[in-house]
Amino acid sequence: MANELPLDEGAIFAIERPSPRLLTYYGLSSLVLGPFFFIPLIPLYFRYHTLRYRFDAEGISMRWGILFRREVNLTYARIQDIHLRSNVVERWLGLARVEVQTASGSSTAEMTLEGLLEFEAIRDYLYTRMRGARDHGHALPHAQATAVPAGAADELPAILREVAAELRELRLALRHRDAGRDDA
Repeated sequence: MANELPLDEGAIFAIERPSPRLLTYYGLSSLVLGPFFFIPLIPLYFRYHTLRYRFDAEGISMRWGILFRREVNLTYARIQDIHLRSNVVERWLGLARVEVQTASGSSTAEMTLEGLLEFEAIRDYLYTRMRGARDHGHALPHAQATAVPAGAADELPAILREVAAELRELRLALRHRDAGRDDA
């Protein structure tokens, strides 16, 4: 089952491989095909042995494959939603899939982290990082936009009066030009 104690950031960063229980799950799920169990078992075996995760300060990456290498990288700011899914066998083995969704327009998960025993702690960690990335990303442009250079606050009314005077002159010039066209 999942650990009761929450994992710290260092423990999350240390997760690089799936649990050996995932290979057991792959074997059990392959048995559904009866005598043809080896057909899905072979690619699942290689997937298990090449599956790697990396959690860092910027985001998550997941890679797997021998002949056709696949790698998925997600930054925390791109994450829209996180789901935990597990079937009866996965629950029996203490496993769950962490499905990470982005705003890519696809109804399926962009990344599915499987074979993790600490799935609840990872979900909580990802939610925390996702919210932190959004808050941090929105705070920076707002803070830069509202920063006013020293002394500029005193000059602002004078500048606004100049802009208003120029707009009045432009409006009068346009009226005179339009009036000259109407007379012709």
